[in-house]
Amino acid sequence: ALLSGTVCYGKPLTQFPRVLNVVCLSARNQHPIMVAFKGIWTKDFWRAVSAEYLASLIFVLLSLGSTINWASESDNPPPADLVLISLCFGLAIATMVQCFGHISGSHVNPAVTAAMVVTRKLSLAKGVFYLAAQCLGITGAGLLYLVTPVSVRGGLGVTLVTHILNMGQALLVELLITFELVFTVFATCDPKRSDLNDLVGLAIGVAVTVGHLFAIPYTGASMNPARSFGPAVATMNFENHWVYWVGPILGGIMAAALYEYLFCPDPELERMLRDVFQKVPASRKYREVKGNGVYQGEPDDLITKPPSIHHIDLEKDIFRDLTGEVLSFV
Repeated sequence: ALLSGTVCYGKPLTQFPRVLNVVCLSARNQHPIMVAFKGIWTKDFWRAVSAEYLASLIFVLLSLGSTINWASESDNPPPADLVLISLCFGLAIATMVQCFGHISGSHVNPAVTAAMVVTRKLSLAKGVFYLAAQCLGITGAGLLYLVTPVSVRGGLGVTLVTHILNMGQALLVELLITFELVFTVFATCDPKRSDLNDLVGLAIGVAVTVGHLFAIPYTGASMNPARSFGPAVATMNFENHWVYWVGPILGGIMAAALYEYLFCPDPELERMLRDVFQKVPASRKYREVKGNGVYQGEPDDLITKPPSIHHIDLEKDIFRDLTGEVLSFV
């Protein structure tokens, strides 16, 4: 009944059983999760995921290396140099942004990826694979473990909550410093701005440096769950590890939501929200207005919201189902 009005070359679709089967199967089997993962079999997708893995590996290796205290064997070893560690983390992330930003966006941080997914700047498929790639960056911690002498290896930069803080305080500290970082990411990567030019990587690096200068004495200044996950696996020390996942991810999502929907909302998004809940003149209820089928994002981040399509072109062997999804038939 749903296909009764669909035509192909001027004839009812029911006269083309093969076409009808394809369209019906697609319409019946469509699922939001399957739609979200439809774009993963492309070179650009896997190039971005592999770049995210490599960037995470290099970042973890270089930044954790700055935490090694090479004077620990002396009779009176000096304390860790907080400025050295903070600068190394900040400059490392700034370098990764410059190297991989045009390939994958260079998130190198599950908190940033979660914020991008929540604000619909990144597809669910990319978000899941980015998270996996970032966590696999623990190989950087493994490499550091192999090349560092046992006598100076220490905790390998594992993040620990100072003993005079409770878990609530530690969670809040991680939330705040990650909020500052992700807000900086969204502000510097805003396409509506043209005043930053090539300073995006430097601005993000400074945000990481400032967060470390403030929070290293409190929690070790994770700001990045993958950064904490690496040394925790290498040393098998997961003490209060949940703080370094919950705090940064909550802080990142809060920063993204405030920037995108309060401080600098997208004019197109505002228009869409007004249209979605447009008041019907004859009543006091609101009705949902369908989208216009135009998508402004990347092809592999496609979010399907087009209107119904009732035409099928057999000459191109391309079939469009009732939701507007494209099916390639061989």
